[in-house]
Amino acid sequence: MAEKTVFSACPHDCPDTCAMLTTVVDGEVVNVRGNPDHPFTQGGLCVKVNDYENRVYSENRVLTPLRRTGAKGNGEFEPIGWDAALEEISGRWKEIIARDGPAAILPYSYLGTEGILNGLNAGDAFFNKLGATVAERTFCDSAAITAFFMTCGPTAAVDPESFVHSRYIVLWAINTISTNLHHWPFIAEAQRRGAKVVVIDPVATRTARQADWHLPIKPGTDAALALGMINVIIAEDLVDRDYVEKYTVGFEDLKARAAGFTPDRVAGITGLSADDIRTLAREFATVQPSVIRMGVAIERNASGGNAVRAMACLPGLVGSWRHCGGGILHMPIWAFPLKWDDLSRPDWIPEGTPVLNQWRIGPALTGELDRKIASLFVYNSNPAVVAPEQEKVLRGLAREDLFTVVSEHFITDTARYADIVLPATTQLEQFDIMFSWGHLYLTLNEPAIEPRGEAVPNTELFRRLAGAMGFDDPYWQRSDEEMALDALDWSNPVLEGIDLDGLRQTGYARLRVGSPDDFVPHREGNFPTPSGKVEFKSSMAAGGNMVLPLFRQGYLAHQPGDPLDPLPNFVPQNEAPDTNPALAARYPLNMISPKSHAFLNSSYGNLRTQQHHAGEQTVVIHPSDAEERGIAGGYEVRVFNDRGEFHAVAEVSEDARPGVVVAPMGYWAKGSRNGYTVNAINPPAFADYGNAPTFSDTLVEVAAA
Repeated sequence: MAEKTVFSACPHDCPDTCAMLTTVVDGEVVNVRGNPDHPFTQGGLCVKVNDYENRVYSENRVLTPLRRTGAKGNGEFEPIGWDAALEEISGRWKEIIARDGPAAILPYSYLGTEGILNGLNAGDAFFNKLGATVAERTFCDSAAITAFFMTCGPTAAVDPESFVHSRYIVLWAINTISTNLHHWPFIAEAQRRGAKVVVIDPVATRTARQADWHLPIKPGTDAALALGMINVIIAEDLVDRDYVEKYTVGFEDLKARAAGFTPDRVAGITGLSADDIRTLAREFATVQPSVIRMGVAIERNASGGNAVRAMACLPGLVGSWRHCGGGILHMPIWAFPLKWDDLSRPDWIPEGTPVLNQWRIGPALTGELDRKIASLFVYNSNPAVVAPEQEKVLRGLAREDLFTVVSEHFITDTARYADIVLPATTQLEQFDIMFSWGHLYLTLNEPAIEPRGEAVPNTELFRRLAGAMGFDDPYWQRSDEEMALDALDWSNPVLEGIDLDGLRQTGYARLRVGSPDDFVPHREGNFPTPSGKVEFKSSMAAGGNMVLPLFRQGYLAHQPGDPLDPLPNFVPQNEAPDTNPALAARYPLNMISPKSHAFLNSSYGNLRTQQHHAGEQTVVIHPSDAEERGIAGGYEVRVFNDRGEFHAVAEVSEDARPGVVVAPMGYWAKGSRNGYTVNAINPPAFADYGNAPTFSDTLVEVAAA
C-alpha cells in the first residue's frame, strides 16, 4: 500500500492555526493529527478538527454543482455540470448589471476558511472588478483592532510562547481552553512556575475553573474595570514613571479621565467588589512581568472599543513592556508582511460603489435599506446562522427574485435557499499558506488528495467566474503558488531565509523576530504609532471612526462623523437597566452567546462527532433566576425578546452570574427546536469603534416552552 505524510494546516478562524500531518494511503486520507515538531501545536488538535478526515469524506459533502428544484429553503437540488452553472450565473449577473447595475450584486464572506489564498480576501478582486457592492466585514475584532492601533499601533506586541516567563497573567474575555487551546500549555507552565492566572469573564468557563482567580464581571462593563485599575495605579503611585515619561504620551489627560472611575463607582458598574478591583490593579502593577491576553469577546458591547483602549494603556502605565512575557497580547498577525492591496485590488473598485456592512444583511435583503440587492454570492460563511435579525435574513433569502449562489462543503442553512450551490474543496484538497492571529509561524498547507468530485478551491472558483464574465486580467492567470508568492513581501526581514521550498521541507517556519525567550519589541518604546509611543491620548482619534484593511477590501476607511474621543471612556450598554429601564422591565436577563467548545462559529454544527461533544442547544441560567421562573435543569425553554425567540434546554448552574444567561452560538437553524438560533434575538446595533457587533448587549426573558 502506498503511504505518504503531507504537511497540512488547520484552515479555521482560530488563533492556533495548527500545523497538521495528514496520512494518505492509496490516495485516501486515513488520519489527521497535530504536528509534534511544531512548537505551538505540539502534536495535539482540538475536538473540532481531530477527526477532520470525517469532514472530507462525509456522505453529505456537496461534490457537484447543484441547481434548485424545490421551493427556497427546502434544500431540494439536482446536479448540473460546471459549464451549466457558470453559464447560468454569468447570464443572470449580466441581466442584473444591465437592469440594476453591478452594485445590485452583493458578495458575502468571512473566515470559514482562513488561508491567505482561499480565506477572507479570496473573492475581493473579482467582485471589485465586477463593481459589486463592497462588503464590509466587521463580525470580529474590528473595534478591538481599531482601538489597539490607536493606542499601540499594528504590533505583534507579545509572543504567546513567552507567557512562560510571565508572573501575572490576566485572561480577559477569552476562554482559552475552548478557543485558544494551544496557548494554554504556556500559561499552565507559567502557573507551575508560580505565576498567578486571573480570568475576567461573566461565566465560569473551562478556563476560569483552571485559573487562580475568577472575576465574574457583568457583561459589557470591561472598560469601566480597566479605567478603575488605572485609577488605583495612579492614585497609589504604582506607575512606572520612567517608562511613562520616555515611552508614552497623554499621561496627565489619562489621569484626569480615570479620576472619575473610583473603585467604589466601578464596583457598582461591574458587579465586582471595590476590594477586588484594588487588588487586581495592585497585583498587575507590582508583580512583573504582568501580561493581558484579551479575547475577541471584549468588543461585543457598546463600549468594546473603549475597553480595549483602556486595557492597552495598562502595560505602558506600569512598565510591563520592559519584560519578556509582559505587555498585552492581541493579534500577532501584524508581524506577517501581507500585501493586502495585492490580495484585494481596491484600485479596481469603481468610484461611487456603495458599501454595505454584512451585519445589516437582514434589512438589506428585506428592502428596509435604500438599495436593491438582486443577487447574493456567499462563500466562506453561513449568514443564515451567523448574522443577527435571523428572521429577516431567512425571509430575505426566501425572496424568489433574489438570485443566490453559495459555494460550500455542505447544504448549510444558507445553502438551502440557494439557486445554485457550488462544490468547495476542504483544506486537504487545496494549496494554501497560512498566517496566524495567535502565533508567529508561517504554515504551509499542501493538498493531500485530489479534490473529491468536482469541488474546487476558492482560487479556482474565482478564476472560473472571471472567465465566465470575460475578465482577462493576468491576475486570474496565476497559479496558486504564484499567488502565494505575490501575497507576501518576501523581502521583508521577518521572512529572511524562508521560502516555499523550505516550507515544503518542514511545513512551517517561525518569523525572524527573535526567540520567545528574548521577544521584547517595546522595551524601549518603538511603537508603530504616529508618536512612536503608547498613546494614552490617541492622535488617530481625530480621523473619526475607522474600518481597517482586514475588514474592507484592502484600504483604511474613515467613516463620516465627528472625531473619536482621544481618551478611553466607558459607554453604558445599549440594552441595560440603566440605559433602557422600560426594556429591562420586560426582558431583565442579559444574554451572551460565546463560541461553542465543539463548533467553530457554525462550522461542524452538522457533524456527528462535534454534535455529540456539544450536545443540544442549551441556555445556562443561574439557580436564583431559574427558581424565579419555575425552570429546572433539562426543561425546554424559550429565550425571547422583541426581535424573536429560540428554544433551548435549560442548564441551571452557578457558572452564570445572576442576571446573565449563556447560550453558545454555532447551532444550525435546521436542527433547532423551533427553526431559529441565538441570532434570532441578538441586536443589529454597532459598537463604539469599527462597526463591530454588540452580541453581548442583549436583554431577554426565559420561560418554560
